[in-house]
Amino acid sequence: MTGRTAKIPARCECGSAATRRVNQFILRDALWWDSEFSCGTCGIYLCEHSGPEPAPDDVREALLAAHGPARLRLVGPVPRLVPALKVLREVFSAASLSRARELAAELSRDGLVGTLPEMEFLRDRLLLRGVHADIDP
Repeated sequence: MTGRTAKIPARCECGSAATRRVNQFILRDALWWDSEFSCGTCGIYLCEHSGPEPAPDDVREALLAAHGPARLRLVGPVPRLVPALKVLREVFSAASLSRARELAAELSRDGLVGTLPEMEFLRDRLLLRGVHADIDP
């Protein structure tokens, strides 16, 4: 399992420069993210969020900027697309069947791009359904 961390500059209520540290990782078969805030001047330290849900855009953008994207591609032809479609609909919970088909087409052509933990999570889910995929970091 690979977790990723990024630091985002922030401003503390005391007026000083502070740091927001964001993380994304796989825990208990779920994709988690968390966020911590700290200020060296006044000593405040807060856990802003921790949970198994999709990371907000600002967290994803910070992780992608710090570590670059990872690309997930199918390995070889897939005899049946149904298992991959089921995984894509599960992972992208709001994905319609037509959107899942679009994602499957991307997965088999250029690949899907995201953070490394996101792509590892998706790869592991696909493998559980017998669909093999590789990650290009």
